Amino acid sequence: MFRLFVALCLLTPLLLGAEPRGMLPDDYYRFVFVADPQLAPDGRQLAFVHSTIGEDKRSRHSNLWLVATDGKTDPRQLTFSNHDRSPRWSPDGSQLAFLSGRKDGQQLHLLPIAGGEARAITSLKQAGIRDFSWSPDGQQLLLTLSVDPAIEDPTAEKANHGSPEADVVVIRHALYKSDGSGYLNERRSGLWLLDIATQQLSRLTGDARWHDHSAQFSPDGSQIVFASDRSEDALEGSMQQDLFLLALNDGSITRLDTLPGQASSPQWSPDGSQLLYQHQADYFEPQQLVLHQLRTGGNRLIAKDWDRNASNALWQSKDRILLSADHQGSRPVFELDLRRDTPRIRLSEQGSASQLTLTADGKRLGYLWQDEQHLPEIWFQNANQAPRQLTRFNQQLLSELKLQPLESFWFEHEQGQSQGFLLKPIGWQAGLSYPLILNIKGGPGGMWGHQWFHEFQMMAAAGYAVVFTNYRGSTGYGYAHQHAVHADYGGVDFRDNMAVLDHVLQQYEWLDSSRLYITGGSHGGFLTNWITTQTDRFKAAVTQRSVSNWLSEAGTQQYPPNSMRREFSGTIWQNFELYWNRSPLKYANQVSTPTLIIHSTEDHITPIGQGEEWFYALKANDVPVEMVVFKGEGHSLSRNGTPINLVERLKRILAWFERYAD
Repeated sequence: MFRLFVALCLLTPLLLGAEPRGMLPDDYYRFVFVADPQLAPDGRQLAFVHSTIGEDKRSRHSNLWLVATDGKTDPRQLTFSNHDRSPRWSPDGSQLAFLSGRKDGQQLHLLPIAGGEARAITSLKQAGIRDFSWSPDGQQLLLTLSVDPAIEDPTAEKANHGSPEADVVVIRHALYKSDGSGYLNERRSGLWLLDIATQQLSRLTGDARWHDHSAQFSPDGSQIVFASDRSEDALEGSMQQDLFLLALNDGSITRLDTLPGQASSPQWSPDGSQLLYQHQADYFEPQQLVLHQLRTGGNRLIAKDWDRNASNALWQSKDRILLSADHQGSRPVFELDLRRDTPRIRLSEQGSASQLTLTADGKRLGYLWQDEQHLPEIWFQNANQAPRQLTRFNQQLLSELKLQPLESFWFEHEQGQSQGFLLKPIGWQAGLSYPLILNIKGGPGGMWGHQWFHEFQMMAAAGYAVVFTNYRGSTGYGYAHQHAVHADYGGVDFRDNMAVLDHVLQQYEWLDSSRLYITGGSHGGFLTNWITTQTDRFKAAVTQRSVSNWLSEAGTQQYPPNSMRREFSGTIWQNFELYWNRSPLKYANQVSTPTLIIHSTEDHITPIGQGEEWFYALKANDVPVEMVVFKGEGHSLSRNGTPINLVERLKRILAWFERYAD
C-alpha cells in the first residue's frame, strides 16, 4: 500500500501538469542545507556553508559560498573540496580562514577573497581543532585544540615504539563517553596561538584536569577571555564553570568573580570594559544574562524578569544586545536595550531565526530563517529596513510540493494551559475523516513549532493529521513550565500529551478517534513507551531512541551520576522507587499496541540496550513488535545521520503505520 502511495505521488504531477504533490522520504536527498552565515567586516558580503547529499546517498558535501548582501547577484561557490566548513573573515575582510578535511585530516586554511587558491596553515597530526578566531590585528589566530596535554608539539607524528599495543580504554572519570565520539580519550581542549606568517603554534593553556573553551580576544587584542571548570569535579559532571582572563604580555591567568554556578558564552562589549555572559546557578535554576564590569568586578543581572533561555547574544552597541530565544513555538530575534532592561521582538514572530551574525557597527544583521513550510535560508537586514532573503536554494523543490501550515491552539491542564499544534493532511476535505498521529518531541527541554521538520510534512502527505505539544518540560514558555517535569517523568509530560490528544479529538470532528497512532524519539520515545503501558487507544506505535528502564539507563548512558541525581532527586539507591515506578519496563505486561522499535548501535544518550529491553519485554508478553537497528548511527540519526539511513527510518515509520491502517 505504501509503495503504491509513493508511485502515485511521483506519477500524479506528470499526469496532471505538475500540480504540487506531498513530500516523500526520498525528497530528503534533494534538500540543500545552509549554515554558519558570516558577514564580512564591511557588511557587503556574507560567507556561509552550503551542504548537499552525495550521489552515494551516504556522504554530505559541504563547501563555502559567498553572497552579496544587496541581493542583486546570485550566490557563488568559493570552495569545491566537499569538506569545508566554519568560514571566518579576517579583520580587514581580505581573507577567509576555514576548516577543511581535504587531505591530511582536518586543517585550517586561508583563502584570499580577491582570488587565488586556499592554502593550509596548520599541519596537525595529534590534535583536532574545536574552534578558532582572528586576533584584532589579523596577524594571529586563536585556536581551541583537542589534544593530550602531555603532547608538546601537536604537529609531530605520533611516536611508534615498535611494539604492539592493546586495544584498551582506561576509565577513571564520570564523563567517559559521548554520543558521536564513543569512549573518550586523554585529550583535553586547550588554547593555542597560531602566528599566520610563520605558522608557528604556541600553547597558552592546557591541563589534563579540565577543558578550556569559548575563547575570545579582547577588542584591543591584549587579553583573552575563556570559560573553564577548574574545580575538583570538572570531569565528574559538576555545574561549576568560571570565566578567566589571560594576559598575552606575560601569560598570566586571572579568574573573574562571576556569579556562583555556571558562567558561559562570554562576549566582550565593544569598548572592552564589560563582558556579557550566560549564567545558571544550578541545574533546575533559570538561565540568565549577566554583565560583568571588568574594572569593578561587579555583576549585574539583566532582563532578570524575562523568563526565556537566551542564545546567540551579540553586542549591537554599548547599550543594545541582540539575541534569539525559544518563544511559544517560534524563535524570534529579540533586541534588549540595557537602559530599559526589557527585550522586545525585532524579527520573526512567526518563524525561527538562528545563527545571528553582526557587523562591528551593529547595523547589519545576517541570520538563518525557517518555518514549517520553508527550509532554512539566509536572510539579511540593514539597520531597520525590511529583511531581505539572500538565498533560495530550495525554491525549486518547494514549488513542486504541497506543504501544510501549522494551526496553533491552547488547551487546559490542571496547572493552566499548554500550547499545541495541528497539521492537516494533504488534500484535506470537509466531510471526510482522517487518522491522527500523536508525535512527541524529545528533551524534555527544547521546543517544536514554526521550524522546518520534514517528518511532519511526510506524514501529512501520507494522509495523516499530526498533533504535538510543547508539554511541560519544554522551553519557550517560562521557567515554571520548563521545570515542572523535574522528578516527574511520566507525570505532567504524559498528562499534557494525552490532554492535547483529547482536545483535538473534541475540537475537530474530522479526526477519527478509532485511527490513532503514536511516535516519538528520545524523551518522546520514553513517553511513547510509557503511554502504551497506560492505554490501548493507539492502533500502532513507533518508539525511537527511547528509554524503557531508568535503572539501566542511569548506568549506561553518557551522563554522569550527578546528572541523574538532579533529574530524579537522588541516586538509584536513594530513590529507587521513583526510577522503577516511572520505567515503562515495569508495566510492559500492560502493553497491547503493535510497536516498532527504532534504535542505533552507537547511541550513548539512550543506549541500544534500552531498545533491546523493550523488545524483549514486548516479545515476552506476546505484543506484535519489530526492532530496526541502524548500525553505526548515534542518537541524532533523525537529524544528521547517514542520509540513506535517515531516509530509511522515515520510510519504516510510515510503513509501520500503514501496516496497521485497518
